[in-house]
Amino acid sequence: MKHKRRWAMAFLIALGVIINYFDRINMSVGIQPLSEEFGLTPGQLGILLSAFAWSYAILQIPAGVILDKIGVKWVTRIGTIIWAVACFLTAIASGQGLVMLSRVLLGIGEAPHFPSAAKAVGQWFPRHERATAISLYDAQSKLSNAIGTPIIAWIITEWGWRAGFYVTAVLSLIYAIIFWATYRDPHEDKKLSKEEYDYIVQGGAQKSDETSGNVWETIRYLLTKKKVWATLIGFAAYGYSWFLFLTWLPGYLATEMHMSVLKSGWYASIPWIVGTISEIAIGGWLVDRLINKGGHSTRVRKTFLVIGMLLGLSVIGAAFTTNPNIAILCISIALGGLVITSSIAYSIPTFIAPPGTVGTLTGLLTFGNNSMAIVAPIVTGFIVQATGSFMYAFLVAAFILLAGIFSYLFLLTDLEPIEPMARPDTTQNASIGHIKVR
Repeated sequence: MKHKRRWAMAFLIALGVIINYFDRINMSVGIQPLSEEFGLTPGQLGILLSAFAWSYAILQIPAGVILDKIGVKWVTRIGTIIWAVACFLTAIASGQGLVMLSRVLLGIGEAPHFPSAAKAVGQWFPRHERATAISLYDAQSKLSNAIGTPIIAWIITEWGWRAGFYVTAVLSLIYAIIFWATYRDPHEDKKLSKEEYDYIVQGGAQKSDETSGNVWETIRYLLTKKKVWATLIGFAAYGYSWFLFLTWLPGYLATEMHMSVLKSGWYASIPWIVGTISEIAIGGWLVDRLINKGGHSTRVRKTFLVIGMLLGLSVIGAAFTTNPNIAILCISIALGGLVITSSIAYSIPTFIAPPGTVGTLTGLLTFGNNSMAIVAPIVTGFIVQATGSFMYAFLVAAFILLAGIFSYLFLLTDLEPIEPMARPDTTQNASIGHIKVR
């Protein structure tokens, strides 16, 4: 097809993921000099590292609901402005409390981005291209760590931890301007050709103007479905290890492996490079290719979900070594496997959600996932404070992954669309027009 406007939108969303992960990792990279300035214990550091997730996790469901009501464009526009302001405030904070408040504000601004990305993909892409499109933007959360960790480590080494926040604040502001000027829903994008629009719609894209009914009724209804719980538990189990690595990996290398901030930044980038490649090549391209060649959708996705989680158990190897090279190898294998499951999990709501509830269901799933961003840093911090080692922290992560594996194996039975909730003003045939997943 000559026109590829939908892929321009995917790259725009992907750029936003890179920027907002720069905003997150600057805290984990700068945690050592920041802790020295404010005199913080490992337990206090765990609380500080989790502050972003307090608002981010809590707002996942409201963000998804608002997206279903007013759409991707305005929710993301407002969010990008808020997260840029939060970075500036962190840079000028004069104490631990102000840093924490700024991180909470950052969570408010960034909370809608992944639900809005999933909803945008549902509107802009036919069903058979969604795994690739989602892996394209979701993989940037790993790439941003791979390139951002050493860059921010260098900036902090040269100019101090506050400089890292000034730089990411400027980048965030630039992205806010770009998104504001560029993003439109398919039905209102003047640069989208009729040929490509028809291709998108005929491929099963969701309508931009779909809305759901009563929010809490919808959530209660979704939570009666076994496959919703399957994805919720599995995605949360993945999230625990993900946020452990995201918040503590540079600190683990600096304290337990006795590396400088700059050296730990370079070492910490390796697992994220592996994760970026594996998500795009396997979680996106290979999954779509196998399904398009006739593979059963549920079977293919479940297989990769389980294999990815099993590879995540490689974190156990890092628990029993004092060699940084072996530790990074084990963490790279674990992260490379886990991120394969991420793009698949993000695509599931676009298949199973009843009409008008993709944002709500995505928000529900990302709430479960990001609640681990509160739990993992704090639990890890207090384990390290109590034992002086990351060994038990990594073993806890492995145990939680086992719960996710069992959830995907025994609860995720299919990826068929969930029937819309029966309402007094609707008919039982409300689901006509849904295209079944092969």
